[in-house]
Amino acid sequence: MWFRNLLVYRLTQDVRLDPETLETALANKRARPCASQELSTYGFVAPFGKGEDAPLVHTSEGFTLIAARKEERILPGSVVRDAVKEKVDEIEAEQMRKVYKKEKEQIKDEILQAFLPRAFIRKSATFAAIAPSLGLILVDSSSAKRAEDLLSTLREAIGSLPVRPLSVKVAPSATLTGWVQAQQASEGFYVLDECELRDTHEDGGVVRCKRQDLTSDEITQHLGAGKQVTQLALAWQDKLSFVLDDKLVIKRLRFEDLLQDQAEQDGGEDALGQMDASFTLMMMTFAEFLPALFEALGGEEIPQGI
Repeated sequence: MWFRNLLVYRLTQDVRLDPETLETALANKRARPCASQELSTYGFVAPFGKGEDAPLVHTSEGFTLIAARKEERILPGSVVRDAVKEKVDEIEAEQMRKVYKKEKEQIKDEILQAFLPRAFIRKSATFAAIAPSLGLILVDSSSAKRAEDLLSTLREAIGSLPVRPLSVKVAPSATLTGWVQAQQASEGFYVLDECELRDTHEDGGVVRCKRQDLTSDEITQHLGAGKQVTQLALAWQDKLSFVLDDKLVIKRLRFEDLLQDQAEQDGGEDALGQMDASFTLMMMTFAEFLPALFEALGGEEIPQGI
């Protein structure tokens, strides 16, 4: 149940997000299979357990977990293009005339409708945690598009969801660059052995380093030439490690064995108990980690009028 990525959104107004209200609202947007002529469907599923009776909302220690599933039919573009070309060539040969754009689009639509029932189906799930005490929604994704799909569907379900991506007062790239230059991060954070350096000029170069001593002369020369750190691997206390980029996307989250072992002990023998214990411990860790991270990055920026 440990999140692997993190996009953080700030709730800008009070919204009723209690478990009972959410459960009723999400039931109106429950996930369902694609019909034979549908390209995709999107809706909420139970974050734990399976079946129609499994709750769509899981709560623990004041934190709430929800999950959404996208189901889509996969039609390879090359297959569709080849079928369209074959049909166009056939018409032009038989009728001795040119097939133009509008007719090609119509042919493409007909082929798509014919192929859809036989297309492969792909399912993908996105999890989100709501932390009312922090005023945050945390989405387990590094893709803003996937996060917005979940948030917009949640907004439709409950009628209103005033959120915005969390931002900080100082440009993250400036802070990350400063940490690498100083060979030291803010208290509680530690620079690891991976970073991305980018030239600030248009069409500038990019240097990606893995398993690299970031105190080396090579890195110092890149920084001296004006490159900025746009991605940096970090650790926080002895609890987790992650990669942070200049858009505040947290990737490749890894919770240390100490936390995972504790969750395993707390969860007991039951699989659902294990997932609940992991979720609870993860969220309690986030409740300490995220405020510390935002403070280390210069403090959260609150737009005027909010």
